[in-house]
Amino acid sequence: YNIAVETVTIASGASLSAEINLLGKTLVGIVVPATWTPANLTFQVAVAEEGIFIDMTDDASTEYLVVAGASRHIPIDPDAFLSHNFLKVRSGTSSIAVAQGAARTLTLLLGSIL
Repeated sequence: YNIAVETVTIASGASLSAEINLLGKTLVGIVVPATWTPANLTFQVAVAEEGIFIDMTDDASTEYLVVAGASRHIPIDPDAFLSHNFLKVRSGTSSIAVAQGAARTLTLLLGSIL
């Protein structure tokens, strides 16, 4: 993989980031900051910029969840994100969103096949 680095920020008191264009790449890793308010990660996806975002689920309609913690580098299965163009990252789940205690910036590692 050729890796690109992008960041997304979840605002203070919020649980969902702004959208990010995956630039024809796939998510392969996430770096969580040391100041992270404890919560796992889930995602919303869309096919078009400023489009309608929906919760990312697996084929059993279970929300795609990444176990997260402060100061962690989390590898991601790249196949899970291949079919998505635009992404938002959520702190918590759709049913139990977790507001961050301050603005938190996550580092997204985006891979493309060379």
